[in-house]
Amino acid sequence: MSRILTLAQLNRLDLEAFVQAVGWVFEHSPWIARQAWPSRPWHSLEELHQAMVRCVEQAPLEDQLALIRAHPDLGARVRMAEASVLEQRSAGLDSLDAEEYAKMQQLNQHYTQRFGFPFILAVRGRSKHDVFAAIQARLQSSPETELQTALAEIYKIARFRLADTVAEE
Repeated sequence: MSRILTLAQLNRLDLEAFVQAVGWVFEHSPWIARQAWPSRPWHSLEELHQAMVRCVEQAPLEDQLALIRAHPDLGARVRMAEASVLEQRSAGLDSLDAEEYAKMQQLNQHYTQRFGFPFILAVRGRSKHDVFAAIQARLQSSPETELQTALAEIYKIARFRLADTVAEE
């Protein structure tokens, strides 16, 4: 994760420094920051976030799917980005007992088999019980709906991460 910058400082960064500062907020997808950079200056954090979201929305489907697939399974005990570790810890997903862990792995596997990408949920402010309920409910969604839901959750995650990294002044 990066140090706190003001929006004014962020607006003054060259392309490479900008990508270094916020290229991580969309999981392993610095291309989004790279594409958003020319739209500066941003006058609010929301404006910056919307510029980044537009890059994803205008991207080809295969790039959107790559973004979704860059996210780790929730509750997985694998190496993941520091931001993901902290977010999952906040929901108690790092301390699942053996039964919960097995259930989460089974649900993740079923979800991925059904939709072709991992279950995405902005877990900040949620409990492990919320996560279990959400994945079970969303397994009933259509693939088209779930693609849009996954992207919407990614946008929320990125917004949280930007707020942790950039001060509006």
